[in-house]
Amino acid sequence: MKADAKGVLTGAHYLDGDHACAEGALAAGCRFFAGYPITPSTEVAERIASRFPLVGGLFVQMEDELASMAAILGASWAGKKSMTVTSGPGFSLMMENIGLGAMTETPCVIVNVQRGGPSTGLPTLPGQQDMMQARWGSHGDYEIIAVVPNSPQECFDLTIEAFNLSEKYRVPVMVMMDECVGHMTERVDIPAASELEVYNRKLYDGPKDQYLPYKVENGNGQVPLMANAGDGYRFHITGLTHDERGYPAMNAEVQQQCVSRLMDKITGNAADICRYEEHRLKGAEVVVVTYGISSRVTMRAIELAQAKGLSVGMFRLITAWPFPEKRIKELAEKVKSLVMVELNMGQMVHELERCVAGRAKVFLSPHAGGWVHDPDDILKLIQEAAK
Repeated sequence: MKADAKGVLTGAHYLDGDHACAEGALAAGCRFFAGYPITPSTEVAERIASRFPLVGGLFVQMEDELASMAAILGASWAGKKSMTVTSGPGFSLMMENIGLGAMTETPCVIVNVQRGGPSTGLPTLPGQQDMMQARWGSHGDYEIIAVVPNSPQECFDLTIEAFNLSEKYRVPVMVMMDECVGHMTERVDIPAASELEVYNRKLYDGPKDQYLPYKVENGNGQVPLMANAGDGYRFHITGLTHDERGYPAMNAEVQQQCVSRLMDKITGNAADICRYEEHRLKGAEVVVVTYGISSRVTMRAIELAQAKGLSVGMFRLITAWPFPEKRIKELAEKVKSLVMVELNMGQMVHELERCVAGRAKVFLSPHAGGWVHDPDDILKLIQEAAK
């Protein structure tokens, strides 16, 4: 379907990443927001608060991040596309209810504008320190989707994509920005509503007394159809292991069926979900893997390396989770080394090493956060990896 023109601010704008993210949410059809202010994500909430009255949206400032996450789950079951935003410490508080969203298969979007940590850390300075928390932060076995923009334009585009994926696969989707991308201002082109593809959830339309909230219908893959609470359907939605009715069924057999499907609907559709960008990989002996603001610094380091005659390219993660395992394995068969550049002391590098599995050497260019890498430091590691 096409976007609702009421939420689309068509034209060329100069926006920071936070504001562009808010406009992406509006264009995607988000009409419920619950959140709690936290640097450096507050500008997303402020923009939505000022724009929602114009489009019929509901903005609620909650008492904390636990309540914020619970509220967007409830709003989603009431039929609204819903969203919250936060940063590191708030993200940690949301984790239990993110697990509830995964178990109840509730579509929603969580935006995390990352900063330096641990604990209160560096509230106003950049980091990419929540990447593993995004995937493994809540207990149990489940899958989520996480996208990683590297520009204000992508903050707009990927927020729309996050909502589309969330609705399509009935799963919490995370937009993993960082402070630099959130606060940088660049041109953002917002197309006309008629040019924006928006995915609206598939609703059950059969007899109300036969509705089963977790029954997978033929032709709908591993994703059960939703119905809106309050529309006369019988609901039982629980975080307990449940059967097709949503009723608790706490035994090993149902646990195997339930959890396997939660995971398979994402991993089995990784080819549809995963996005990445490749630069100058043809004939490259060294490939630098990176994401977010680190990818922009890496491009400068690659230019310096190529000026010295080194054969090096870049692989940029746009989808971080699920990780583009298949493509990484293909690259590992062809290159001498892979270098991971990220604003943490080593997180996504572990997934890279798992997929490479010894086929090539893996090097890490870590950074504790607070500022971006020096391109010369990345260059030195590229030179080492090329030996």
